[in-house]
Amino acid sequence: MKEKMIVGWRETLSLPGLGIDQINAKIDTGARTSCLHAFKVESFMKDEALWVRFWIHPLQHNEEEVTVCEAEVVDERTVRDSGGHEETRFVIRSDLSLGGETWPAEITLTNRENMAFRMLLGRTAMHHRIVVDPTESFLIPFEEPR
Repeated sequence: MKEKMIVGWRETLSLPGLGIDQINAKIDTGARTSCLHAFKVESFMKDEALWVRFWIHPLQHNEEEVTVCEAEVVDERTVRDSGGHEETRFVIRSDLSLGGETWPAEITLTNRENMAFRMLLGRTAMHHRIVVDPTESFLIPFEEPR
């Protein structure tokens, strides 16, 4: 059995399938599903499936850097934010890389322009090995995806 990965309340990870080489994420044990900032989202059909194209500012406090991503929609869910507001969001699946490991994660898309972090890493994407130390930050050395 592999050793547990201890992470801080914020970590730097990547989403290689989306072309996002580096993004700071808040590790949010209160959120069921992970969430990614998208300031513009367009849906379209591709090979008889629903897809989304979305634009993201992957770096905090930097609106000059823009990455355009595409992913197949795996679901649409109503999500309640911490303020109790409900919103229907597209759900995509992408590989997530952290600490030299990569695994698939479901991620909702929403505009997080006014939030401190461009991504929240929710419980279901933490897989069974992640343990959060809420007193620490950036415990996992960032590794470029291979």
